[in-house]
Amino acid sequence: MRLFAIRDYRQLFGAQVIALFGTGLTTVALGLLAYDLAGPRAGMVLGTALTIKMVMYVAIAPLAAAYVDRVPRRTLLVLLDVVRGAVVLALPLVTEVWHIYVLIGLLQGASAAFTPTFQAVIPEIVTDESDYTRALSASQVASTMESLLSPVLAAVALTFMSFGWLFLGTSAGFLISALFVLSTRIPGARPSTHTKAWDKAAAGIRTFLRTPRLRGIMALNLVVAAAGSMVVVNTVNYVRDELGGSQSDVAWMLAASGTGTLLAALVLPRVLDRMAARTVMMTGAGVLVGSTTAAVTLIAAGLTTWTGTAIIWTVVGIGMALIITPTGKVLRASVGRNAIPEVFAAQFSLSHLAWLFTYPVAGWLGTNAGFTLAWSLLAVLAGAGAIGALLLWPRHDERGAMTTLAAPYRRAPGKDRSALAKAA
Repeated sequence: MRLFAIRDYRQLFGAQVIALFGTGLTTVALGLLAYDLAGPRAGMVLGTALTIKMVMYVAIAPLAAAYVDRVPRRTLLVLLDVVRGAVVLALPLVTEVWHIYVLIGLLQGASAAFTPTFQAVIPEIVTDESDYTRALSASQVASTMESLLSPVLAAVALTFMSFGWLFLGTSAGFLISALFVLSTRIPGARPSTHTKAWDKAAAGIRTFLRTPRLRGIMALNLVVAAAGSMVVVNTVNYVRDELGGSQSDVAWMLAASGTGTLLAALVLPRVLDRMAARTVMMTGAGVLVGSTTAAVTLIAAGLTTWTGTAIIWTVVGIGMALIITPTGKVLRASVGRNAIPEVFAAQFSLSHLAWLFTYPVAGWLGTNAGFTLAWSLLAVLAGAGAIGALLLWPRHDERGAMTTLAAPYRRAPGKDRSALAKAA
């Protein structure tokens, strides 16, 4: 309750929740639109659309971080919300597959600039360490509530209307989000220590490459992407073609994954008060490796049951929450305050670089070679990422990201903070 007593955070959280629910409706509707246009090849279409999304995220996020201190951040966030709302409004009008690709490029280009800017604002509004941990969890709960409730709402809505109306709900969500952001007092961005745009864009990447715990997070990004791609890309074809389900069944199966994420996110704040982030995140990696392996076993043995699939999808949701939720806390504790936008943008870009690789595996390989081969490769990638994280993030650094660095950064003046950042 103390967290939500902060007015500006409360307004931004409201904007996030509304925009997330709009995005959730788009996720369901986009999969059904792809199936409507391409039928059995919907997985390939959806995989291509999501690959375009990842390209935009990887390319634009660092550039957004480089220039964010030159424009009013509130104005930028509102403008990007309006752009996203307008693009989504055009999606139900498409008649060709390539129309989807163009509009997704525009939509995700705006999102690639919006999300890291939004994430970097939160630690400047919520300055208490304990409150910030809960802000991260609240954001994860909001994301998981979206992944749980949006498919449910979509399933109910699809009983009475065509999926094209879901895009209208998404557009309205983005516009309402813009109004919430407009009512928020967002502090101006702190000037970066880098004067050149390229140095700013590359600064966060360099920080990741020289910091052991952040290199570990890079490997964990691959684990999340490998398991998540299986759910996001393949659910529509798997449910419709393998299980013989309906449009509503697709939404309910996606909701199963959201249920797992929600359950994990609700208990993580207390867990992270008592347990190091590394332990929690490595546990999540193990859960995701196990769930992807189970999915391979399920499809290879021909045990395509509703119950088995729902259980695996739920476990995938749990594993993703265990990795994603603590990530922001580790990032914030690893750099000085002036470098927060850069490192958040770098994580946004690097995490989606992993999805850029796994989306085509799930979509293209799944369509052309079958789910067994595609999911087997995704399971191997998840395992490789988990092993890489264990090697790159040493156990002795387990609590360093939570305590050793956090206090000096709060106390140190500007020059000392820079030195600490280099030492990290």
